[in-house]
Amino acid sequence: MPRPLAKINKIDPAELKILKKRLDIATAVIIFFVAVLIARLWFLQIHSGTEYARRSESNRIRIQDIVAPRGNILDRNGKTIITNRPRFNVVWSREDAPNPDEIIKILARILDEDITVLLDRIRASADHPRYFPTRLKEDIDWKTLVTIENNHFNLPGVSIEVLPSRDYLFGDFASHTIGYLGEISQAELEEPQYANHQRGDQVGKLGVEKLFEETLKGEKGRNYLEVDVRGFEQRQINLQEPLPGNDLQLTLDIDLQIAAETAMEGKAGAVVVMEVDTGRLLVLCSTPPLRLQEFVGGISSKAWNALLNDPLNPLINKTIQGQYPPGSTFKIVTALAAISEGVVTPETIYYCGGSLNFGNRRYGCWKRGGHGAVDFHRALVESCDVYFYQVGQRLGVDTIARYAQSMGLGQKTGIDLEHEKNGITPTAAWKKQRFKESWQEGETLSVAIGQGYNLTTPLQICQMTSALVNGGVLYRPQLIQTVMDPEGKPVSTFAPEVYGKSLGSARGRALIQQALVDVVNSKSGTAKVVRLPNVMVGGKTGTAQVIRLSHLEGLREQAIPYKYRDHAWFTCFAPAEKPEIAVTVLVEHGLHGGSGAGPVAKIVLSRYFEQKYGLPATENTAVDTSASAEPEPGD
Repeated sequence: MPRPLAKINKIDPAELKILKKRLDIATAVIIFFVAVLIARLWFLQIHSGTEYARRSESNRIRIQDIVAPRGNILDRNGKTIITNRPRFNVVWSREDAPNPDEIIKILARILDEDITVLLDRIRASADHPRYFPTRLKEDIDWKTLVTIENNHFNLPGVSIEVLPSRDYLFGDFASHTIGYLGEISQAELEEPQYANHQRGDQVGKLGVEKLFEETLKGEKGRNYLEVDVRGFEQRQINLQEPLPGNDLQLTLDIDLQIAAETAMEGKAGAVVVMEVDTGRLLVLCSTPPLRLQEFVGGISSKAWNALLNDPLNPLINKTIQGQYPPGSTFKIVTALAAISEGVVTPETIYYCGGSLNFGNRRYGCWKRGGHGAVDFHRALVESCDVYFYQVGQRLGVDTIARYAQSMGLGQKTGIDLEHEKNGITPTAAWKKQRFKESWQEGETLSVAIGQGYNLTTPLQICQMTSALVNGGVLYRPQLIQTVMDPEGKPVSTFAPEVYGKSLGSARGRALIQQALVDVVNSKSGTAKVVRLPNVMVGGKTGTAQVIRLSHLEGLREQAIPYKYRDHAWFTCFAPAEKPEIAVTVLVEHGLHGGSGAGPVAKIVLSRYFEQKYGLPATENTAVDTSASAEPEPGD
């Protein structure tokens, strides 16, 4: 029997109205969320589809900058001094490292580094983007490279970066002039001249490498690589080759530079060689040299502190930053002023009894027994201090300063190197401004022989010597000869630049040149050790007092502490009949110009004339310094 239908109760209209309202609200909510979902899908797929496609592609494609090879540096004869070699660095990317702690532990063992050192490098780059690689170790050896490559899949986020690095074909020669590279600092990145650089770039930090950064650096390339989710490279998609930097051809002669630095081995000081009629520099030697390989990949703190604490000051480019009393080389200036101003004639004679009393002080001559009656020529040849005391007294300090400044002393030469020093050419006004004191006449006597407040650089003395023998012309010292593109075609060349004319008469310069030839070639000259068998050389010795201490008087020279010993100068020109080059040597604490600096100049001169004219070299000729006249100590 069929079951009876259930009885439908009468529905309350109010309750039905509430249910309908709830249904409408639920429907509206569903429609709203569907509309939002559709709108979001439209925004992602239609409106921003291109941008998100690009981002998706960028997650698959990694763009690597390819550092351009820096331009080569060559000498005047086209010999390559510095080129490039590949350098392998270990880099780590946070973006691709799922378990960084474990990876760093493995790397520390492979690299033989303390794990704290690696962690410090990672912390230092914490503010860099996650995709930006952090260099954990630079310039690794071949064995380490092979080990990392063999463990490649166990080291996600770790890769080998191959960069061009400087290869110093002649070791550390001309190190202060050429300079070195280092990683760009945050302070440098904020400077306008580094606008085209980025973190991690290697830039010039000193010398030519720094001053010609834009010329040498080239233009980066780009490598487009496909990577997987762990950051491992899958394939190369595109490659834009880098453009190498331009080459620099210097005016330096590397063979002559090597001869100078070899002769200065074990000494602190400087050698400068300049073409007298162009201002081109053939040698710019500062010793001790910088150990350039220590700077490749970043110098260690230990090595840097050793340089800072070295008493021979290898960080100073002594050719342009070393400031020394010029000693008796300055007598060239005093002599030129005296003869040109008519204070003396070639026949003027002063008597030297070994000293001159002025005021309440005794001013001694280097020759304690005195030179006797001395004329202009003999005063220069034998470097008589008493003669120049009296000449200086008659000239006055301001006249001496005018001639010195006109010959390039006491002012920057304008060479293309940074941090060049001015030196000091004192005047009465200078002392008043500097010390708020009046000039004392007795101070002029010291200035006249290159002591007192006088300070010069070796480059200034070489420029002074060039101006003496080339007719009084001051050339701006030239270091760059040609800029060439990577194919060797000249981009720009640099001609000699005249920037001044020295005071003094042609007759005065001729008389001084003749006397300086006898300094080297006469029996009584102070630089007989520099005499060459096939070339006539003219020059001037100088010994610059470092400090005057009464308790050192009477001590044997070798018993005087090194830091208190006098500096040794020698400046010269050759050939005497038609000068081509000027050579200036400064040996710190070398005691005497003739025996301390003269032999170095002789080696350089010998090498120059041997390679240019085939004249016999005399580098190995025994030098008998005992036959020289007693060199002058200055005061």
